[in-house]
Amino acid sequence: MNTRTAEERRHAIVRAARAAGSVDVTALAAELGVARETVRRDLRALEDHGLVRRTHGGAHPVESAGFETTLAFRATSHVPEKRRIAAAAAELLGEAETVFVDEGFTPQLIAQSLPAGRPLTVVTASLPVAGALAGAEHVSVLLLGGRVRAGTLATVDHWTTKMLAGFVIDLAYIGANGISREHGLTTPDPAVAEVKAQAVRAARRTVFAGVHTKFGVAGFCRFAGIDALEAIVTSTLLPAAEAHRYSLLGPQVIRV
Repeated sequence: MNTRTAEERRHAIVRAARAAGSVDVTALAAELGVARETVRRDLRALEDHGLVRRTHGGAHPVESAGFETTLAFRATSHVPEKRRIAAAAAELLGEAETVFVDEGFTPQLIAQSLPAGRPLTVVTASLPVAGALAGAEHVSVLLLGGRVRAGTLATVDHWTTKMLAGFVIDLAYIGANGISREHGLTTPDPAVAEVKAQAVRAARRTVFAGVHTKFGVAGFCRFAGIDALEAIVTSTLLPAAEAHRYSLLGPQVIRV
């Protein structure tokens, strides 16, 4: 007989979701020794508290003030969707000659999708982005200095923002842990938020690129409003009606 309380069960579900990146209703029911409907009820309660986002047959964790997924996990999550988004975002380059590419897996894919053979200066706080572009012909890479965060392999703190403040950038490709119409673009870490905010301030144009699961999510630190964006690039998994609501706030919304 299962003796866990509902609170203990829900704590266990959140821990499992954060450890694995997602959870399955059937597997959780077997592991916890409860009915699948009990697990579904737990997931609904956790979603109401902003801790998970339900999917068909399961759920995945929502990044928050105290929790952020690693770059390694992001490289295994929603990859086909992220590749489509990255390719579409790269097509918005236009006449830009100087580009900021944010930390994260989707921005890394954007960097790899930038047109070859065209002179570009790329500014980034991301070691993986710098590594991906360092050998590219006609691309000059400026890696921002600072403290390297282990989870994302990106630099932060005053060294990073001070260097970034000295630039005027044509286009910034920005990521976020959450984007909502009420709270704008957010991230869990204040140091990361300051780097992103400085990139938005330095850029003439700003493009947000992110998967559908980031929408309607609000993290701890707000770094930009929706009206600061020229465009939002996401996938068709974001409903058209919701995309239209974001477009009313200013940016073009591209679904691929």
